[in-house]
Amino acid sequence: MFLNELEEILDVIEPAEFNKVMVSLFRQLSKCVSSPHFQVAERALYYWNNEYIMSLISDNANVILPIMFPSLYKNSKSHWNKTIHGLIYNALKLFMEMNQKLFDECSQQYKQERQSEKLKQKEREDAWQKIQDLAHQNPQHAWIMSDNSIKYVDADGTDDEYRDLTMMVNNVNNVLSSNRTLILNSAYDSERDGAAIDGDDREVKKSVGKEKPLLRRKSGLPHDSLTLKALSDHKRADEYLATSQETTS
Repeated sequence: MFLNELEEILDVIEPAEFNKVMVSLFRQLSKCVSSPHFQVAERALYYWNNEYIMSLISDNANVILPIMFPSLYKNSKSHWNKTIHGLIYNALKLFMEMNQKLFDECSQQYKQERQSEKLKQKEREDAWQKIQDLAHQNPQHAWIMSDNSIKYVDADGTDDEYRDLTMMVNNVNNVLSSNRTLILNSAYDSERDGAAIDGDDREVKKSVGKEKPLLRRKSGLPHDSLTLKALSDHKRADEYLATSQETTS
């Protein structure tokens, strides 16, 4: 989607505007060409089939070719998809036809950069080898290696990566075993403490039940002072009423 929309914009862009964005644009396109997703790389390489875009590239080949050459050259040998190989060869051929001298210069510069990267990698490996040799000269080296249960052999073809991996695995196993012991001990302690707390609770409940027996109480209504006064002032009306005998007499 991004590459489709971008191509539509480039179809109508002016050369002056193209010059402003071409560096950042082709840096992103070089990343797309290097993508392991073959559809992304394929769609980016289709730009070299667009005549107007190729005319813009041809006018600015001295800027665009050094940006695109490393990714094109590298993926022409390392990309897994054969279709991408054909499209890359087509793009390289077009760049070569544009400016043969510039193409050769970019090729030589790329080779020099690769050689410098290899030299830096060799220097790093030599530095690590020196550190390893100094470690071998340490009197405590044999004791440390034996403490980790690793049989160390001097530089006679022993795989250093395998030895380091073995050391790491042993350290991880030691940490896991110690953590497992701590977890089991803490679980045992918590279980024992929980059982003790439950026993104490039961004893407390029994003692409380013995000291204070339960009593059944009757519910009572709250006392109202006005109600009590009205009851005390009340007088029966029998003395004011005449009985039937008194009436007949």
